[in-house]
Amino acid sequence: MYGTQGARLRRAAAVTLTAGAMLATGAVAAAPAQAVTTPSIAAKGGYVMNDANGASLYTKYADTRRSTGSTTKIMTAKVVLSQPNLNLDAKVTIQKAYSDYVVSKNASQAHLIVGDKVTVRQLLYGLMLPSGCDAAYALADKFGSGTTRAARVSSFIGKMNTTARSLGLRNTHFDSFDGIGNGSNYSTPRDLTKIASSAMKNSTFRTIVKTKSYTAKTITKTGSTRTMGAWTNTNTLLSSYSGAIGVKTGSGPEAKYCLVFAATRNGKTVIGTVLASTSTTQRATDATKLLNYGFARLG
Repeated sequence: MYGTQGARLRRAAAVTLTAGAMLATGAVAAAPAQAVTTPSIAAKGGYVMNDANGASLYTKYADTRRSTGSTTKIMTAKVVLSQPNLNLDAKVTIQKAYSDYVVSKNASQAHLIVGDKVTVRQLLYGLMLPSGCDAAYALADKFGSGTTRAARVSSFIGKMNTTARSLGLRNTHFDSFDGIGNGSNYSTPRDLTKIASSAMKNSTFRTIVKTKSYTAKTITKTGSTRTMGAWTNTNTLLSSYSGAIGVKTGSGPEAKYCLVFAATRNGKTVIGTVLASTSTTQRATDATKLLNYGFARLG
């Protein structure tokens, strides 16, 4: 009996000491972050990380391979921007093949005009804001190597896969330059987030993906200047979420509704992905929930 009471007293003393140690080290201050309620999202897959150190903040089937839709274009842009001696002002002549392609696929487009000369920089805006598959085709044709267009496109997609491997991504494979895949174009929420985080290290990429609207002035066949219709960014978070800085939407029959997103608040950046959400509105709602959760976790 006496021994039991002594043991209780010792346990009570130990608890008091532990509590005191936690107060002294500030460990208790971290407790509210753990108390943040994990959100429920409609998307089948999701991932959020602290961009500063890559620490995971949220996972939902984060390593399950899924169709990515136009979030693929993040890698398209990354490959272009990583080309040696890149000249963003180099001009690319728009070919009929690019126009025919988007018509045949009923794909999202930048409405580039055949015969116009468009700069690489403008093509990147056309790729990332209105999600132009014609711009993606033009970039793949320009930056792939080979004597035929098919060879150049294949070469460019090869560069996309090489880049994925260099980032250590084992659950990502591309078979298209724009996300209109041929059965083997997939990634995961975690991998896409890592691709975006890597792409965001490039200042040109960062500038483009946070731009809400862009008007390109192209050069026509006759040498005159054409003012294109304004390209509007499909990422609604740029207007609806304070601190949003990117990144890219995606959609498709298989991909459903996807969004790779990033925001910075109080010097902290949260970046993440939702795949296979249920609508354009819902993917933004899902992303908003995850950003709020990420920032709450970071404190």
